[in-house]
Amino acid sequence: MPSTDIITPRLTLRLLGDEVRDACLAGNLEKASVLLGAGIPAAMLDHPSSLRHDKKQLATDASYPPWASRAIILSGENKTIGLIRFHTSPDPHASKDYLENAVEIGYQVFEPYRRKGYAREAATAMFNWAREHFQVHRFVASIAPDNLPSLNLVTSLGFIKVDEVMDETDGMEYVFAVNYTDEKHR
Repeated sequence: MPSTDIITPRLTLRLLGDEVRDACLAGNLEKASVLLGAGIPAAMLDHPSSLRHDKKQLATDASYPPWASRAIILSGENKTIGLIRFHTSPDPHASKDYLENAVEIGYQVFEPYRRKGYAREAATAMFNWAREHFQVHRFVASIAPDNLPSLNLVTSLGFIKVDEVMDETDGMEYVFAVNYTDEKHR
């Protein structure tokens, strides 16, 4: 098992890496599954913008690799049930105060695995990983106003709304931020 895996009680969060990502973008899920070491469903191809974003970030930011897309693998079944990533590496010179030294999380859980706590478990593990390995304590999430499950998730994790932005790909998004600086957020 790669040392880059993040392990939770039910999940393994595994970096996709260039070969897996490129195989997915080429539509070769069989090859991608073998390379990842876990089954990847067709749902991975429903929203390839995350994978394309990773490829672009990796080409322009040498510090991005550990922050890139990870498969959310249901450990007991060795099956990919979603994708989670940070959009960028931390930026001390970000354009907005709430983005300084922060990382923005993005996640997707495929049907029929939604509403079972997997997104919460994966996001919490990612936050703890960023805190432990990179001393990042500020996190951001941008969510469509009609995505009630994600809105509920981030508010339950202590995020507060700090902005509204028009995303060129996703349209209107509410931006939420949180500072995790103490043990109550573990």
